[in-house]
Amino acid sequence: MTKKKLFYALLAVLTLSLISTSAQGQSYKPNRPVEIVVHSALGGGSDVFARAVVEMIERENLLPQRLSVVNKTAGAGIEAMAYLAGKKGDDHTIGIFTNTWVATPLTSKDAKYTVKDLTPLVRLVLEPTIAVVNAQSSFMNMNDFVAAAKKNPGALKQAGGSVTAIESLTGLLIQRATGVRWTFIPTPAVKDRIANVLAGSVDIIIPQPQDVNEYIAAGKLRPIAALTEKRLAVLPNVATIKEQGIQMSIIANARGFLAPPGIAKEVVEFWENFFAGLTRTASWKKYVEENQVEDVFLKSRDLAPFFDEQITLMRSVLQEAGVKVER
Repeated sequence: MTKKKLFYALLAVLTLSLISTSAQGQSYKPNRPVEIVVHSALGGGSDVFARAVVEMIERENLLPQRLSVVNKTAGAGIEAMAYLAGKKGDDHTIGIFTNTWVATPLTSKDAKYTVKDLTPLVRLVLEPTIAVVNAQSSFMNMNDFVAAAKKNPGALKQAGGSVTAIESLTGLLIQRATGVRWTFIPTPAVKDRIANVLAGSVDIIIPQPQDVNEYIAAGKLRPIAALTEKRLAVLPNVATIKEQGIQMSIIANARGFLAPPGIAKEVVEFWENFFAGLTRTASWKKYVEENQVEDVFLKSRDLAPFFDEQITLMRSVLQEAGVKVER
């Protein structure tokens, strides 16, 4: 065989190999129901987000297999991460991460796993928050609320999720920045937090805008600060916390998907492509617009360094908020 013929023969073998490898990489598809693990209770932020994602997937007919939401609520992400870590190699279980999954292991000795022990898939959204009070209250802005807290330390109450959730950390940061103190009431479900502030049993909540828009529009709740760097397009008349003279770190909640450790590369590629496809649908675009979230899609390779950045940032925020950091 001449050198030229040998070259072409080798090229043909290499091409077939690449085609075969590519086909194998695209061969994975779920062939049974898929679990979506969340750390929040029914009605909590991740639960609501997971069910919205499932509804969009079903509406767009993106997956023939059924998706079921599994709530593992103990320990503010500890149980959910442990459950996902215990499914090593399971290609039919995925989980929704939030900043809580980053923060909780930093503050808990009981946390055996972190996001770094799991397989990154995609980041989907960032969610801003606002400070909201009962519209019948005398608080017109955050400075009014801070002044009242200063007069009666510990008397005012905030409803929120776990101590490492974004709304809870944000409340701690405001207190730290202003030198005041109020009482935090753990309330897992968003609907219960809203009900409590409407009933007057708590004084403030720090939700995402989409959770309370209808109550603001109805004149039942009043936003007193946007906890963002810039004013929100949906609430252009609400001043940011920094515009009100309160200097503090601004944190937004990220949501996306992780998988158990030890899953195959083609499984990662499938979910990357799958969720990239979801973000191109009309259902997703409508969700982003209606819920005032930022579409910040990242693939697996970019998600790992994002977590490194978030761990460093969250450790700093926790320390700034006065929360003891264990690691």
